[in-house]
Amino acid sequence: MQTRRLGRTDLHVPVLSFGASSLGAEFRSVTLDEALGSVRVALENGLSLIDTSPFYGRGMSEVLLGIALKGVPRDSYTLCTKLGRYDLPHFDFSAKRVAESVDVSLHRLGTDHLDIILCHDIEFVPMQQIVDETIPALRKIQKAGKARYIGFSGYPMKIFKFILEQTSVDCVLSYNQYTLQNTRFADEAVPYLISKNVGVMSAGPFSARLLTNAPLPVWLKEPETVKSAARAAAAHCASRGSDIAKLALQFSLANPDIATTVAGSANPHNIRNWAKWASEPIDHELLAEVQAIFAPVKNLGHKEGLPENN
Repeated sequence: MQTRRLGRTDLHVPVLSFGASSLGAEFRSVTLDEALGSVRVALENGLSLIDTSPFYGRGMSEVLLGIALKGVPRDSYTLCTKLGRYDLPHFDFSAKRVAESVDVSLHRLGTDHLDIILCHDIEFVPMQQIVDETIPALRKIQKAGKARYIGFSGYPMKIFKFILEQTSVDCVLSYNQYTLQNTRFADEAVPYLISKNVGVMSAGPFSARLLTNAPLPVWLKEPETVKSAARAAAAHCASRGSDIAKLALQFSLANPDIATTVAGSANPHNIRNWAKWASEPIDHELLAEVQAIFAPVKNLGHKEGLPENN
């Protein structure tokens, strides 16, 4: 698996990372064998950065990940978790909860340190608190040796400049904003992040199944025009003997300015496919055809979090 350096950190991360949200049964019921097997297969195939959160499965993802990683040499994987979001409407970015959350995550994950800790979905709260309270608390965690690097994650593009014009972090994570249909992250934020020497991570190359052949989830917020274009693009790929998911993954991995792309599944077969696709050349002719299908809806998305944060 190809690796890239994450900003100014000393982490060299795989271009494709493993998202452990599925271990929390966020999208479907998951068996213990699937959960443990998906972690094993991810590591075997070079997806050595693992991303999770106490929000995923309300702790279940971290617990199962800790079980799966028992006996695995700690220096053989990079561990990223988050804090601040604990349920759909429950957010707490206070300094007190920062300290508590990190210790709980360390216990669940069975480790004495995190490689990366991120403030999770900061667009759902007044973001000045992140600057004034949360990040300073995380720097204390970092100084204590419990986390090597700190940062934040979220969906709207506005969040990056709001935070980084007032303080510094080591890395950030955007999701569903660098895909075949939506490249806002690279267009609007990545050059700024690079100028700040901030490590750039992206998640969701399949945009919550939009860019797959799977049925779309009922909670998917994208406009109907985007969904229709995605179905047309998937059918076009199929007519060419290909899978839109393969093209979507390869497209997201190809951007050299994005250190890693996080994709999640509790299905070991999917993960093996992704690792195989990552090593194969992209079909540029098919890519151009699919981009033409998406052209009328390019960069259309939805709002997330508080209105003032979008």
